[in-house]
Amino acid sequence: MNKKIELLAPGGDIEAIKAAIVAGADAVYFGLDNFNARNRAINVSFDELNPLLALAHKHDCQMYLTLNIIIIETEIPALFRLLNRLVNTDIDGVIVQDLGLFYILGHYFPSLDIHASTQVTTHNSGQIEFLHQLGSSRTNLSRELTLDEIRDLTQVSHALNMATEVFVHGSNCISFSGLCYISSVHGGNSGNRGRCSQPCRDAYQAAKAAKEFPLNMKDNSAYHQFTELVEAGVDSLKIEGRIKKPHYVYTVVNTWRKQLQRYEQNQPLVDEKINLYQVFNRDFTDGYLNNNINKDMFIDNPRDNSNDYFIQLTNAKSTVEIDAVKQKIYDDKTDIIQTLDKLTSSMVIDKIPLEFTFITQENGQLDVDVTADDKGFSIRVDTHKQPASHSIDQATLTKRFSSFNNDKYRIEQLNFERFTDGTYLSYKLITELKRQIEHKLNGGRTLIEDVQVPSIVLESNASSKEVRAAKLVVLIASDKDIELGEIADICYYLIPEKIGKHFNRLVKLFNDNPNLAPWFPSILIGDDFSQAVALLKAVEPKHIVANNTGIGFEAFKANIDWIAGPQLNLSNSFSLEALKRTFHCSGAFISNELARKQIRSIKCPEAFELHYSIYHPTLLMTSRQCFFHQVTGCKKDKIDDQCLPKCAKHTSIINLKDHAFVIDKQKGSHNSLYNNHNFLNLDIVADLAGKFTSLLVDLRDIKTSTQINGSKADFIEALRKLIAGDQAAIERITEQVQPTISNQYTKGI
Repeated sequence: MNKKIELLAPGGDIEAIKAAIVAGADAVYFGLDNFNARNRAINVSFDELNPLLALAHKHDCQMYLTLNIIIIETEIPALFRLLNRLVNTDIDGVIVQDLGLFYILGHYFPSLDIHASTQVTTHNSGQIEFLHQLGSSRTNLSRELTLDEIRDLTQVSHALNMATEVFVHGSNCISFSGLCYISSVHGGNSGNRGRCSQPCRDAYQAAKAAKEFPLNMKDNSAYHQFTELVEAGVDSLKIEGRIKKPHYVYTVVNTWRKQLQRYEQNQPLVDEKINLYQVFNRDFTDGYLNNNINKDMFIDNPRDNSNDYFIQLTNAKSTVEIDAVKQKIYDDKTDIIQTLDKLTSSMVIDKIPLEFTFITQENGQLDVDVTADDKGFSIRVDTHKQPASHSIDQATLTKRFSSFNNDKYRIEQLNFERFTDGTYLSYKLITELKRQIEHKLNGGRTLIEDVQVPSIVLESNASSKEVRAAKLVVLIASDKDIELGEIADICYYLIPEKIGKHFNRLVKLFNDNPNLAPWFPSILIGDDFSQAVALLKAVEPKHIVANNTGIGFEAFKANIDWIAGPQLNLSNSFSLEALKRTFHCSGAFISNELARKQIRSIKCPEAFELHYSIYHPTLLMTSRQCFFHQVTGCKKDKIDDQCLPKCAKHTSIINLKDHAFVIDKQKGSHNSLYNNHNFLNLDIVADLAGKFTSLLVDLRDIKTSTQINGSKADFIEALRKLIAGDQAAIERITEQVQPTISNQYTKGI
């Protein structure tokens, strides 16, 4: 095998990173204290960063920093301060979710290598082109993809000189990554901010045929698909687990490393993954990779499966036999921990020691010998370059060189044995001397100066602009609601995720109703994406809403006016700037995860429009898996070609805190989980008057507990009166539509 395959390991803390390195990882992804999607991990402090990078690079292991959360506006200054420090380290790459951060890195910190996080939800070719345009060098493909889909997207990536990364081991989220809001809605702990409380692992009240843990999936394992992934061209095999213990990381990485070595040496691969069962697991599944999405991918137990697996494997029956199995598992884990301790005992995380020797020459010139760890160099100060205006002593040099005690280095010794107090130097020459030393220590690279937070170009005379009432727009998904477009300013029609046989009908629908605008969904995989692109070309709409960046990119190429939809979860000005400047996007919906103050602080770029959804069924997650396997006992054991276009089931589940959730399967769409109460935010009309060009009312027929008492047309008219300034309409609306929630607008993220 000529191609080098990267084995990418998780590092939740220093000890886990050491474990990954000694186990044979080619690279480790890890987070700092802020801006990463695993807040529950211990993570790494910036003071530890440079010594950690030095240790990893000494062992030929690259280090990728996770900055993979959405960024709110007030964090932008802190983000720039972090990047200004980071850009002068030896970090090998940064992993990103937020579109604004892609833009900031590409425009202001181009030396940092950008990797697209799995949180970006990359599953079609248009999305890869979109990320390439933003400067990403690699993308972590969605975990839900099949081997054939991975192969196709890898070819697209390679044609753009981008690498692909695929998760091969670890936890499976039931939702598409980046499209899960259940933890955010219930408790304000957003998964898009690294605070997921994992409600999908909770127990739920068991109904007939339902499992106790209906949303709990087995762990992902591509161990038996290793050869197929390599032959598909995948560049990086990624292991999940930044909140796992070091012995887990060591065992999993070591097991995969041995498999990779066998492949490289043309040796038979190991078929048994017994070592992987020794450490934490929820049993394993390869259903997505094999395009076999079935009910066996679930496990009705979120805890460690190791005991159950080995009890079954050994056919232990009696209490004595079972206890013996458990004891052996405990002993084996203890052995792993002790072995790991020995392997990492000599791996010290410390700043690089510096020694300076100052030597005064007979002609008055000054030499400085510098030793950094085991490397050294000398620099001579040419005192004739500038007037020697100051008599320099040891105390002056000690003070001036104290800045070398920093994130990366510590001064171990300042040697003045051959230095003569009273040597004449200008302070400017001392500054130049320090600059030359920094340049040498930095491998001959010039240190990059700090970048100040740039200003967003706002609408001219924005403060004096007349405040105009927002347009009222509606979203529908049924032909019977098209008449609502006559009383709304704009009417959007939801395109199904599986267009299939509806293609010709949809073309006719938009041609017959030119005021109807397409609303493209967030998930469009394979042929579904191709058909969506074909529909875009066939209809040639005046404008669209795209919740999928792949469709947004296609609209950009076709010069079609497009608006970024609410599922892109936009939360800061630089995301808007990225869309406008890079993709000629005309406007965007602001994230419904944000609170009032967080929305207020967002700046709108010049010639750009802001939109907001004030009423909608509250989407909690979207899945490629079937929820009904575990809840109602679907007669089918697996998802087949007819499930997406034809199934239209509905049910609900209740957790042990009495929170009800609605499972809704619309024809042509994936399974979705909704909150039992719809979102309604009337306060924003007065709170942020003039900020938004349009306010959206989502009138799709999702069967939640929220009821509109009266017609949809009456509801629209009441909202129109409110937007026009009739505060009395609030009482009428709240009586007409209930029950509702707006807690995200209060709590934010």
